[in-house]
Amino acid sequence: MRQRLGFLITAYVWTLVVFIVAKLCFMLACREGHELTVSDVWAVVCHGFSLDCSTALYVFCVPFLLVMVSIWWQPAKVFYWLLAVFFALIAVAMSLAFVADTSLYPFWGFKLDASCLQYLDSPTEAMASVSTGYMVLRVLLFLLAAAIIYWGYPRFSAFPVVKHRVFSTVGCLFCIPLIVIGIRGGLGESTTNIGQVYFSQNQFLNHSAVNPVFSFVASFEKTATNNVTYHFMDDQECQRLVSELYPTDSTDSDTLLTTRQPNIIVILLESCGGTFTEIGGRTDVTPNLNRLAREGIYFTNCYGNTWRTDRGTVCTWSGYPSFPTMSVMKMPAKSNTLPCIARTLKTERRYSTHYLYGGDINFTNMRSYLVGGGFETLKWMKDFAADEQTSAKWGVRDDITFGSLYQLVHTARQPFLIGFSTLSSHQPWDVPIRQFDDEVLNAFYYLDQCLGSFISQLKKSPQWKNTLVILLPDHGITYKHIDERYPLKNHIPMIWVGGVVKEPRRIEAVCNQTDLPATLLGQLGIRHDDYTFSRDVLSSSYTRPFAINTYDDGFSMYDSTSFVNYDFISNLVVASKGGNDQLLIQRAKAILQAASKDLNER
Repeated sequence: MRQRLGFLITAYVWTLVVFIVAKLCFMLACREGHELTVSDVWAVVCHGFSLDCSTALYVFCVPFLLVMVSIWWQPAKVFYWLLAVFFALIAVAMSLAFVADTSLYPFWGFKLDASCLQYLDSPTEAMASVSTGYMVLRVLLFLLAAAIIYWGYPRFSAFPVVKHRVFSTVGCLFCIPLIVIGIRGGLGESTTNIGQVYFSQNQFLNHSAVNPVFSFVASFEKTATNNVTYHFMDDQECQRLVSELYPTDSTDSDTLLTTRQPNIIVILLESCGGTFTEIGGRTDVTPNLNRLAREGIYFTNCYGNTWRTDRGTVCTWSGYPSFPTMSVMKMPAKSNTLPCIARTLKTERRYSTHYLYGGDINFTNMRSYLVGGGFETLKWMKDFAADEQTSAKWGVRDDITFGSLYQLVHTARQPFLIGFSTLSSHQPWDVPIRQFDDEVLNAFYYLDQCLGSFISQLKKSPQWKNTLVILLPDHGITYKHIDERYPLKNHIPMIWVGGVVKEPRRIEAVCNQTDLPATLLGQLGIRHDDYTFSRDVLSSSYTRPFAINTYDDGFSMYDSTSFVNYDFISNLVVASKGGNDQLLIQRAKAILQAASKDLNER
């Protein structure tokens, strides 16, 4: 087996070498407009290495299977030609990916993905902006790279006969789970994804670290299955409706704060929909949250846009809509182009920006989105002690991360923006206290206790006087009979508290969590024209209050008098009240059509 093992190691290592060299060539070819240092190049190679290792295992699988077969059967010529053809195909595919990625990046500004295939229908138009010499050079580089890659792969004509075939076969079988784990990227909740390599505020360095082969293959999840384009009406009619629904200015906004440059903490409360607060008639589950609603600015008719954390995070920070079957966070080519509160505050007011999350920040490309959105420092599960990392199923439990949040408030450069996502109020609802027999209620009670303790501490600190704390769930959840048919399912509390709040207020206007960016920036006197799907709820221009929520193959739409829940699979109204069904459906479809058009235009 020694020769077989050497063959496999050589093939795997050569694949890694090819990936690393391709990164160096990419940086060299696309360096115009980007300042690079030796340490930057080293950081790109190091941070991209985990993704390279996982991607190389895909290539490794075929030689591995042939080696297993050769233990029992080894027709030399058949194996030689099988490997020759396989490595030739791999060399061609890799070379094509590397050359295409390096050539397209200066034009597109994002890594190679499957969206480039749409231009194959009209290659003449696609190549209209480049010269014949440009194309000839690329073809020559492609052929040269393919030849070099192919030359580097080992081949064999015959292996020695294995003496202990059963033992060797069992050893190979034990290796299969390790290969699967390597491809998956470990045993954690998150799987291998592009976002895990993001490490810098310089997007060029992040893009350089991304493996273009993985980027292209992974993008098929979006392009082939999930990237639905909605088209329900004439584009002009759609634009007319959407422009009426989404004013982008702040006019005569009601002023709720004592300063236009407060320290800001935004806490996304995992799954904490109104079902568990006074909105749903519960005074026992979240007593602290209910009390803070009376003490601060309470947006009483706020609705979540979505049903998942990754989508709700983008809705909150970028004011960007959610989609029934797509996660924008999983699309770095789009998510990194979106406006984000962090980037806006850093650019306009020189805020320091920080994000805290006790879970795996690589999950669903979260790291990519946050770094691209302007968050300078990230603290996540791996930054905590080993015993803290496993204190809950999803990572570090909330009482520990709230403690870290309190420390960060006292060490961050002012003015600061801190984002914080809680995680304990999530299945399997494993929390260290037991107030209720119902494990779901118990988890939200625990979250509320952690929140109450944090706010009590913060009130006693000097930071409280100039701080605004925004409390907002990332989404609601189905609980018992409360599902999409009930407005309560997506009705969430949005509460602003802190020393900069002038006085307690109740804002009754119907709104979405996507309205946070425009509303907050309006209070700070900052323009928010680029947040085209976010509205300043406190502005006099906000004349058509409504809220929309999307879930898998359906949506719910709300205004001050009506509600409708619509299913795309059956194309039927599932539930409604108020008699305004058709108007709400028309508006919701216009929003989805406009948003999907924007998504596809990047």
